[in-house]
Amino acid sequence: MTSLHFVERLRDVVGDVDVVLSDVWGVVHNGLESFPEACEALHTFRQQGGTVILITNAPRPADSVQRQLRKLGVADETYDAIVSSGDLTRHFVAEHPGKKIHWVGPERDSSIHRGLDAPLTPLEQADYIICTGLFDDETETPEDYRSMLLKARERKLSLICANPDIVVERGDRLIYCAGAIAELYRELGGEAIFYGKPHQPIYERAMQLAAERAGHPVELNRVLAIGDSVRTDIAGAKGFGIDCLFVTRGIHSEEFEGVDQLDPASVTELFGHPPKALIRELRW
Repeated sequence: MTSLHFVERLRDVVGDVDVVLSDVWGVVHNGLESFPEACEALHTFRQQGGTVILITNAPRPADSVQRQLRKLGVADETYDAIVSSGDLTRHFVAEHPGKKIHWVGPERDSSIHRGLDAPLTPLEQADYIICTGLFDDETETPEDYRSMLLKARERKLSLICANPDIVVERGDRLIYCAGAIAELYRELGGEAIFYGKPHQPIYERAMQLAAERAGHPVELNRVLAIGDSVRTDIAGAKGFGIDCLFVTRGIHSEEFEGVDQLDPASVTELFGHPPKALIRELRW
């Protein structure tokens, strides 16, 4: 294994790439504002004939994600399509009509069950749990849910995690996500089912959309993932068999402060399977 270097620009690594599967939170925006240079980079790649599919662990349908992106200043022309863990979770709910769910998450994620045959009930009557996040991610931690999760484990309820992320950026802070609750449930002996990165269904759906736009299947060696999470983006790309460009300005920014390159031992320690390259922030 050789040392891993930073590249300055996206154009340095997409000469043989037809499709980019880009993370959203931490790459395109930080939850409060968009990153104009990242948006421009993806738009320019599209103008030169590439396809950009945004793949996000947002626990909301793609149309809801698009509305949020517009509010943050991310133009529709930045990407070709969006695939969200929320879409995949809604598909699961739709395939289990009439089953009662206990929903854990903030009101802003109510679209996860809206319009579906999925009655909301207290935990004691639920057939399974849907977790889209913490009720109040500004003040709570996963430990606030331990008692509830122990009761769920006693009833042998499955927990469907609509966002496998442990944390994401919000401005200059890190906040907990649904993945943190799901991982605690697994530690307690409960069953957690994850939709989103690093699990394959979200990549399979993204590649279906890319093939529809190309008019033919896309070879995986012509695909580049972009992300800022070792746990979801690096692991997901490796599991699906595609290269990944790792953005260091995101949730791992402190680990890369003042680093210009990584020696082989550091690459193994940080990533396990190394990305194609590192970039501090996405720009063309």
